[in-house]
Amino acid sequence: MMQFTETPPLPQLHPNGGGGQCSNVSMNKNPFYRTRPWPGFPTSKALGSFGDANCMEQLLVHCANAIESNDATLAQQILWVLNNIAVPDGDSNQRLTCAFLRALIARAAKTGSCQILTAMASSDTDLTVLTHNFSVIELASFVDLTPWHRFGFSAANAAIIEAVEGFSIIHIIDFSRTHCMQIPTLIDSLANRPEGPPFIRLTVAGTDDHIPPMLELSYEQLGARLVNFARSRNVGMEFRVIPSSSLDGFAFLIDQVRQQRLVFPDGSDGAEALVINCQMTMHYIPEETLGAISNLNPTPYSFNSSPSSSFRSMFLKDLRSLDPTIVILVDEDADFTSNNLVCRLRSAFNFLWIPYDTVDTFLPRGSKQRQWYEADMCWKIENVIAYEGMQRVERLEPKSRWVQRMRAANFRGVPFGEEAVSEVKSMLDEHAAGWGLKKEEEDLVLTWKGHNVVFATAWVPA
Repeated sequence: MMQFTETPPLPQLHPNGGGGQCSNVSMNKNPFYRTRPWPGFPTSKALGSFGDANCMEQLLVHCANAIESNDATLAQQILWVLNNIAVPDGDSNQRLTCAFLRALIARAAKTGSCQILTAMASSDTDLTVLTHNFSVIELASFVDLTPWHRFGFSAANAAIIEAVEGFSIIHIIDFSRTHCMQIPTLIDSLANRPEGPPFIRLTVAGTDDHIPPMLELSYEQLGARLVNFARSRNVGMEFRVIPSSSLDGFAFLIDQVRQQRLVFPDGSDGAEALVINCQMTMHYIPEETLGAISNLNPTPYSFNSSPSSSFRSMFLKDLRSLDPTIVILVDEDADFTSNNLVCRLRSAFNFLWIPYDTVDTFLPRGSKQRQWYEADMCWKIENVIAYEGMQRVERLEPKSRWVQRMRAANFRGVPFGEEAVSEVKSMLDEHAAGWGLKKEEEDLVLTWKGHNVVFATAWVPA
């Protein structure tokens, strides 16, 4: 276990630089570190004044600055306070802060930015975040827990059904992180079309980047199950997996699809609709320019690319070159792109309180699903805080920036129809009252207690 040396008192900290009072919290011991009273430190009773979320955020910010400046004395002081208030089995704010505390120690261990903490973390503490490998049934149940993913599925499926009306062949390129959990519901809807079901070609990116949630099945096994499910609904289906990664912008997959469309521009036996479905995936594509990463990670991009092109913008332009029928872009509405650690920490802390708050409404403490859910959040927090360079893949961008990127790539936004809005509202009725829906111009936004969570946008070639 970690042991901290005795140090002088921690300087008085106030949230947002002010002197506001903070609410009391229970003082439970954090299992990651050994705690003991220090001469000159506040008592446990006085420590309760640090329990407010704003105070916790300020303590994390001061801790991050101390670690980055290699100020071991100040870092230990703040860590001692956080260790006493950020309990892993406390309320949502405490559990959130505990995850950030672990991530900061992991950063020190990985980067050596605070030498004494690096030595402590390396020798005494296991900071590994243990995520779960889901079965198909477990993952389906996991996705259904909250509207976090279901919102995008419902909005996307309704928009896709409308866009592919009249097409006998539908080619879906599925960029998603939930292993095609959206597809069975889409198959069901297409099976009941008045004009009869289409033939579905489903292409997925076969990645091995170990980003949660992870499935224990292989892509081949998953594809076989989807094909059998489609057959049970009297829908013909072809499943294809193409090894590709978000780290190179799915360049190989896009190139393969482009070559296929050059040979069969309208499908093999009739008009083919091309649907590109991007669910919680776009932010894993690096936002650096091609030139900035070319030495570290050579990319096969050659289609209208230049060293000064943004990697994400290049991906969107290549999608545009495929002339898709519709593109669905769904992602979390936050900004984790800053190269400044403190900016990222603040942004992540003020967004990721939401999943911790939501689980308190429907999952009991100690449940396996709650452990899986929060382990995935811990993985995300650690990646945002502890990693740099190409290893830092959690780089969310807000909706406004993606709208700019899509328009620059020569796409035009299209509004979601009343059917999509109705589908989303019906889905939200199955969940806690804190979830809401709002429309922003053509787009739909999922909210929790009035805060933006996930956005859904639909696009066609301009």
